[in-house]
Amino acid sequence: MNAANTLMRGGGGIDGLVHQRAGFKMLLELQRVAPRGCETGEVVVTPGFELPQNWVIHTPGPIWRGGNSQEDELLANCYQNSMLKAKSIGFCSISTGVYGFPIDRAVSIALNAVATHAHHFDRVVFAMFGAQEYEVFHNSLLSIRK
Repeated sequence: MNAANTLMRGGGGIDGLVHQRAGFKMLLELQRVAPRGCETGEVVVTPGFELPQNWVIHTPGPIWRGGNSQEDELLANCYQNSMLKAKSIGFCSISTGVYGFPIDRAVSIALNAVATHAHHFDRVVFAMFGAQEYEVFHNSLLSIRK
């Protein structure tokens, strides 16, 4: 799963790394399958090209604007729509980097959205970008188990 921007042409953060490691063919494929980009919360699927993953699901997350611009619903759509396109899936923390979505709020949205569809999967993986994201997700999962 790639936390992309709406242009679908590569960017910073996770999106930049995915494009860098997948190679130039990913950009060409995104230009072909999403010539006008993709709306926030929707998904586009491409081959993984040079990545070890066979497929990449790209979804633009919402930019945090204070919580009154449907950010919660759009973030939930990112996770839910991604899960509808996959048989197994790995997620990053969508929109909690440069898009500024508060991570404490994002983690509950992510976990609730994933829980809705998790029964269709053998395993769902959350791969965090840094120690802070990991701690927030880890602690939230521990509190759910109690």
